[in-house]
Amino acid sequence: MKDSIARDLLSIGAVFLRPEQPFTWASGIQSPIYCDNRLTLSAPIVRDRVEHALADTVRRYHPDCEMLMGTSTAGIAHAAITATLLNLPMGYVRGEAKSHGRTNRIEGRLEPGTRVVVIEDLISTGGSAVEVVEALREAGAEVLGIVSIFTYGMRRGLERLAAAGVVDHSLSDLDALVEVAASEGYIAPEWKERILRFRDNPSDTSWIK
Repeated sequence: MKDSIARDLLSIGAVFLRPEQPFTWASGIQSPIYCDNRLTLSAPIVRDRVEHALADTVRRYHPDCEMLMGTSTAGIAHAAITATLLNLPMGYVRGEAKSHGRTNRIEGRLEPGTRVVVIEDLISTGGSAVEVVEALREAGAEVLGIVSIFTYGMRRGLERLAAAGVVDHSLSDLDALVEVAASEGYIAPEWKERILRFRDNPSDTSWIK
């Protein structure tokens, strides 16, 4: 599955690999990769495969799940589609509480004790996903885990998830992606090691040289 999802993401340009001209993230980090998994929503064939894979992953690892919760904003549509496939209720967690009305941060009817799986499009440093997990726990939910489309597998992200006591199951990851990208001509084979070096130490720019 990891290879086929990686192939799908590359085919629609949802994942860009540009080692010769690095992207600059909001944090200032220079990166050879940029992910925009929102593009899966406008590619029906790929979208169908992604959503069914998300549903299958929830079934496999969290068969007692009672509700899906999307991360705002990228995970909302994926949570809604996957919940439809699983015939489960869904909701989502805002980045921060509304400043008006009921000042909700969690949207959807979430009863204390509900067994929840978080749907996320991308795991990088893990900060936003962990914030969602903590907000749900504060509201009384039992968070079973996270299911995401793609993960970089960054050390910082893995450490944050482990510290929060939550496990992420991703449909694909950077290791699979660089293998597919190299074998299908998206990048030169010699760039595989450099891209993975970035993943393991994003503050070290020696991979660019």
